[in-house]
Amino acid sequence: MTFDESALPDVSDLTIGILGGTGPQGRGLAYRFARGGLTVRIGSRDAARGEQSAAELPGVDNVTGGGNEYAADADVVVVAVPWEAHEPTLLSLKDRLAGKIVVDCVNPLGFDGRGPFALPVAEGSAAQQAEALLPESRVCAAFHHVSAVLLVDPEVARIDLDVLVLGDDREAAAVVQAIAGRVDGMRGIWAGRLRNAAQVEALTANLIAINKRYKVHAGVRVTDV
Repeated sequence: MTFDESALPDVSDLTIGILGGTGPQGRGLAYRFARGGLTVRIGSRDAARGEQSAAELPGVDNVTGGGNEYAADADVVVVAVPWEAHEPTLLSLKDRLAGKIVVDCVNPLGFDGRGPFALPVAEGSAAQQAEALLPESRVCAAFHHVSAVLLVDPEVARIDLDVLVLGDDREAAAVVQAIAGRVDGMRGIWAGRLRNAAQVEALTANLIAINKRYKVHAGVRVTDV
């Protein structure tokens, strides 16, 4: 089956919340979603930092900021917190996130003198941990391989890559695919069930190694789709 973006749902009226939206990846995603015409809420442990981060994004007026609770009240919520904050953040917002599509883009990575490496996760992956912590939410995994440097740079017109979207709820995954497609140059490609998220998260370590070796901001393109 050939990829058909027109078959994906209309997400133009959805509000996107980003937990950890003051970090590089969260701010970058907020900026690109906003440039794609979506309404975005940036969340932070410190509400004032969330407000400041939203105000500093250049050339967009459809982004607001506040605490993580504020972001969690959006229609679709992206988890972009550091790995060490993943479990406590989701536990604290469990009730607010019930019934919502939750998109986990956290990469559990460690770093030593030999470079980045994937950390073991008891549940199998960060996304599976989110699924276990949020049994009433519709958890998907996506946006793991997007360069924060490119996302936040207003001089970069297009982000030419594919976003691998994983999830057991195909309707929720289709919404996430459509959100990815709002960013110029991006496609959201369904890449399997949530149990396959571990290798997608771990691939980030390989991309970091590529970036370091070749001085680039590498992404992923899926061929023949």
